[in-house]
Amino acid sequence: MGCSRSCYSLYHTMSGIAGIIRFDGAPIEPGVVEKMTAAMAYRGPDGIHHWVKGSVALGHCMLRTTPESLEETQPLTNENQSLVLVMDGRVDNWEELRRELLGRGVILRNRADAELVLRAYEVWGRDCLTHIDGDFALVIWDARRQVAFCARDRIGNKPFFYAWDGKTFVFASELQAILSLPWMREELNEDMVAEYLAFEWYSRDETLWKGILRLVAAHRMDVSSREARPEQYWEPDLWAALPYTEDQDYVEHYRELFTDAVQRTSRAHRSLAIQVSGGLDSSAVFSMAEQLRTAARLRAPGLQGYTFAFTDDSDANEIAFARAVGKHFGVQIREIAPSMPPLSWYEERARHYREFPAYPNGVMCLGLMQEASSQGSRVVLTGQGGDQWLQGTRIYYAEELAQFRWRSLFECIGSDIRAYGPGSAMNWFARKGLFPVLPMKLQKAVRYVVRNRRGEHASTPYWLSLEMQERIKQRRELFGTSGNPPLRAYGQKGLLDILYDPFIVQIMERFERESARAGVELRHPFYDHRIVQHAFSTPERMRLRGNSAKYIHVQAMQGILPPAILERKSRAYFSTVFHHHLKHMQGTLSEIAPGGQPSWFSPQGMAQLFRLYQEDPQEGRRMWPLWSAFGCNKVATRR
Repeated sequence: MGCSRSCYSLYHTMSGIAGIIRFDGAPIEPGVVEKMTAAMAYRGPDGIHHWVKGSVALGHCMLRTTPESLEETQPLTNENQSLVLVMDGRVDNWEELRRELLGRGVILRNRADAELVLRAYEVWGRDCLTHIDGDFALVIWDARRQVAFCARDRIGNKPFFYAWDGKTFVFASELQAILSLPWMREELNEDMVAEYLAFEWYSRDETLWKGILRLVAAHRMDVSSREARPEQYWEPDLWAALPYTEDQDYVEHYRELFTDAVQRTSRAHRSLAIQVSGGLDSSAVFSMAEQLRTAARLRAPGLQGYTFAFTDDSDANEIAFARAVGKHFGVQIREIAPSMPPLSWYEERARHYREFPAYPNGVMCLGLMQEASSQGSRVVLTGQGGDQWLQGTRIYYAEELAQFRWRSLFECIGSDIRAYGPGSAMNWFARKGLFPVLPMKLQKAVRYVVRNRRGEHASTPYWLSLEMQERIKQRRELFGTSGNPPLRAYGQKGLLDILYDPFIVQIMERFERESARAGVELRHPFYDHRIVQHAFSTPERMRLRGNSAKYIHVQAMQGILPPAILERKSRAYFSTVFHHHLKHMQGTLSEIAPGGQPSWFSPQGMAQLFRLYQEDPQEGRRMWPLWSAFGCNKVATRR
C-alpha cells in the first residue's frame, strides 16, 4: 500500500509538484522526496503531502485558489492506486469537462480539478490533454503501463523541470528541488551561460545545469524504462482563418473571446486581485472583470486593483492612467511602490534557487503581489501577453497584396497616409508590401547587397571571452537551421517567433517563481490558448491601423475602457529599475571579468560595455547583458 506523509509551511504561495521514479526497481530511500518538497515548501501553505510505494515517490505542495480546490487532496489516486496524479494547475473549462465526463458515465468523487484530470486520463489516456484547457504541469504514474505520463500546458504558464539518466526519473516545479537530491551533480551548462551573457536566446529546454531540462510548453512525455521522449501535442492551426470580411465581425468575435478568458481565469474562492498598470492590456482585464462583477458573472467573491507608484520617474509613472480606470468605475486602485531590493537580495535568491535570480523589471512586481496576498487574495490577474498577441506590424501590406484584397489594402495605405504622411506610407508599402512577396532567392540577393553596402555583419558579443564567443556562434549555427512550417499569412512568422521565444520562457518562469514566493498565483487571460489561436487566425491589419496600435482590442473595448486609456499613445518604460542598481555597479562588474569568471569575459570588452551603457543608459541592449553577467556570476559563486 502507498503511504501519505504530511508537513506544513508558514509561507503562503502557489502549488508545486515533485517526484522520483526508479525504473530499475530500487526502493525510494526514506526522506528523499520530502527533501525535494522541503526545498520549495513555500508552495504549500495548505499542506505538503507525499505518496510513496516501492520505487515511486510523489510529492505535492498545496495552495487552494478555487472553491473546488477546497475538496482536493494530492497526490490523488484512483480506487485501486493503479493511477497516481500530482498536478500544479487548474482546469479553466471545468464545467464543460465535468459535463463531458458525467455524460460518459464517469463517477466523480468530488468537484476538484485534479479529479477531473485523473478521470480524463482514465477515459482518453494520453489524448486527455485535448480536452483540458488551463494552466498545468502534471505527472500521472500509470502502474498498469509502468509509465510516467508528464505534461505541461499549451503556453507554459506552469513550470516543469526534470532529469533522466536512463534508470531514475526526477521532476519538480523548481530546479533547486532536483538539485537537492544527493546524487545530482552540479555542473554548469556553459552553452546556456553563453546565451545569458550574450543575451542571445536559442534553447527552450535547457537550463543552467547539465542534465536538468525543462519540459517545453505544449509538450507531453511518456517516461518508461526505455526512454523519456517529449513530443508536442498542441500548436496553433496556421490554416484556420476566421470567416469574416467586415472589421466589426472580427471585433465582436474578439470581444466575446476576451470576455470569456477573463471570466474563466477569475475563478477563485477569495477576492481577486488585478494588476492595473494603466496600459491598454491590464486596464482592459480589470475593466472587463469589473463589468462581470457588476453583472454577477465574476467567478470570485470580490475584486481589487493594484498599480505601481513610480512617483519619481516620469518615464515609468502611469498613476494618472490607473486612477482614470478607478474613477471610471468609482473604485480605488491601490498604489504600491515598485520593489527595488538590494543586490544582496539577488545573491540570496541565487543561493536558494541555484538559478539565475531574476531581472529587476520582474522583481519590481514583488511588493504589489505581497500586498495582494496580505489583503487575502490568492489569485492575481495580469495583462501579460497583450503586447505579444495584439501588437501588429506593417507586414499587413504584403498580406493584403498577396490575397488581392484591394479594398483593405487601400484602407491601410489611407490610414498610414493620414497618420504619418505619404512618404512614410509609400516607404512601408515598398518594404513591407512589395519586398516580402518577391521570390525568396531575389529577397536574399537584395539583403546581401544591402548588408555589404552598409558593412553589416553578425553582431559579436565583444564583452565575452573568445571561448564564449565561439560557443554562442555554434549556438547560432545549431539553432539557426530550423525553418518555419508553411504559412497562410505573412504576419504569422512574427507570431511564431513570439510563441517559441526562449527568452519569454525565462521571463515567465521567473515571474511565476517570485509570485510563488510572494503568496499568489498569477493568471494571464491574454495567454489563453484560444486568444493565441485568434492572433494566428486574424489578418494583421486588425492589430495595427495607422497610428492605432492594438486596433481590434481598442475597438472591442469601446464603451468599456475610459477614453483616457483608449486614446493613450504613450507607454511606460521601466528601465529605471535596472539603473537603480547598474549605475553603482561599475566596480562589481569590472571585477567579475578578470577575477570571478576570467573564462567568460573579456576585461576590456566588459569595460567598453559598461562605458557605452553609461553614455546612453536608455539604450536597453546594454543593460540586459550587464545584468546577466551579474546574475550568472552569482549562480556560479553562490556557495
